Amino acid sequence: MEDTVHQYIDGRRQAGHGTTLPLVNPATGRQLETLVLATADDVDDAVRAAKRAFPVWSRLTPGERSDALHRLAAELESRAEEMAQVETAQTGKSLRMSREFDVPGSIDNVEFFAGAARNLEGRAAAEYSADHTSMVRREPLGVIGSIAPWNYPLQMAAWKILPAIAAGNTIVLKPSEMTPGTSLIFAEAATAAGIPDGVVNIVTGDGKEAGEALVGHPDVAMSSFTGSTAVGRRVMEIAGRRGARVHLELGGKAPFVVFDDADVEAAARGAVAGSIINGGQDCTAATRAYVQAPLFNAFAERVAELMRGVRMGDPLAETTDLGSLISAAHRDRVAGFVDRAREAGARVETGGEVPAGAWVDGAFYPPTLITGAAQDSEIVQDEVFGPVLVALPFESDDEGLELANDTPYGLAASAWTNDLRRGLRASAEIQAGCVWINDHIPMLSEMPHGGYKASGFGKDMSAYSFEEYTNVKHVMIETTGRADKEWQHTVFRAESAERRD
Repeated sequence: MEDTVHQYIDGRRQAGHGTTLPLVNPATGRQLETLVLATADDVDDAVRAAKRAFPVWSRLTPGERSDALHRLAAELESRAEEMAQVETAQTGKSLRMSREFDVPGSIDNVEFFAGAARNLEGRAAAEYSADHTSMVRREPLGVIGSIAPWNYPLQMAAWKILPAIAAGNTIVLKPSEMTPGTSLIFAEAATAAGIPDGVVNIVTGDGKEAGEALVGHPDVAMSSFTGSTAVGRRVMEIAGRRGARVHLELGGKAPFVVFDDADVEAAARGAVAGSIINGGQDCTAATRAYVQAPLFNAFAERVAELMRGVRMGDPLAETTDLGSLISAAHRDRVAGFVDRAREAGARVETGGEVPAGAWVDGAFYPPTLITGAAQDSEIVQDEVFGPVLVALPFESDDEGLELANDTPYGLAASAWTNDLRRGLRASAEIQAGCVWINDHIPMLSEMPHGGYKASGFGKDMSAYSFEEYTNVKHVMIETTGRADKEWQHTVFRAESAERRD
């Protein structure tokens, strides 16, 4: 990637006009390149480009947009290894994860929306009144301003861009300034696929200047944000000043409820994989394991054993299971949560220490299991966003489900049981946008993703996402041809009465 050119506006790379920022590989601590960040003026240029492109793109037929997205999928497939390498270099995650999870998942998302673009349904024409035929149109909003986080840069770019443009909108996406690489490749691929200039624009800048300028821009019809709950509230505040629509996918603190009839081995493996995937930097990651008392000790022992077997190391090595976190500062934040939990009386069963020696230059933190914490403690209630799992016992099913709901968040959860009735009860009573039964983490392009409570509102992926990115318009056609409408008698009472006489 060329230094300093990290904006993509109106179909081409452009330099920003703001301050410089070093882009660092968090696994090595070495600088990759220098970014020149976007200013509010750069954001304005991008929004104006998107606004110019909207009339042409929105008037294409669904089939034409679908064809363009199929071509985009092919372009991304041809750059799959490049994207995996860039994703790993900028995030520190294992190359195996980038190759096998992030890149193919994103391309699958493109293929899904290529099909979904041809199925923007409204209610079919029908006579809901004796004198009228009604129908429903779905229409694009205009320019979408989206802000994506650093944990899954490519997938988050896909989740933001695809439903927006499939529905006929144009978009300005602000990726994290720490991880802009794959978003820029995505935009280049869109141009190569024949998607018109200005439909997909990327502005790489910080949240305070570029992000707030994007959310507050008068020509942005809707803001979509994925990130922390605190920043999501700020997005709502800025957008609310002008009455603009928002879509928010915010923090999580996913419960992992293990009932006493569960397969302990399956649950333990699911807890480890679900808590450390992407370094635990996943808002759906398993963070709170509630285990019914008869299984608690066996579960905790097996989880600790599996965590000690996880291979942490060079993200480029095929044998690496767990790469680095996003930055040294974030690693220290995660370590602070664990240190404070220990000081408060919780037990660290494994992990819980910043690695020394060969690891000192990278932002590494080991898989960590904590027991003995109080339900109202920071480690249980707040989002750590690292490879840290806290396990607590419960007695009755009622208590387990009550504890699962006992945080402000509601993005994802799982329940582990061989009893169908228990599983169905958990799926109904746990307040979360996704509840897995006997698994934790898998997502599908065809299924919606989004939260309850402080985890935000609105859906990513699936056809449900079109509800975020379209306006629903009722069209009502009078079918009798009469000048004197029956409902008008409420207004023209005397005249109507004379006519009837």
